[in-house]
Amino acid sequence: MTGGASLHAFVRGRVQGVLFRSFVERHARRLGLVGYARNLFDGRVEVVAEGEKAALEELLRQLHLGPPGARVEGVDAEWGVATGRFRGFDIKH
Repeated sequence: MTGGASLHAFVRGRVQGVLFRSFVERHARRLGLVGYARNLFDGRVEVVAEGEKAALEELLRQLHLGPPGARVEGVDAEWGVATGRFRGFDIKH
């Protein structure tokens, strides 16, 4: 998707082993976003998403909440311009 916005976020806290990536995937797809979510070795979850700014803002709100069982301590987010390199939203392993 070109012409949209991008969100690159790192979620800190108890966010691995609590279905956080599936939570992100479900919300991203519902919002019509493309990109991916993946666990990082340091315990964070990385989220890269592209689409309409309002949808990305809603996804960012959800990242602060997380699924039941998660404890989000913080979200570091950077905004940019969509690259158009994604076709869907995936969980990376």
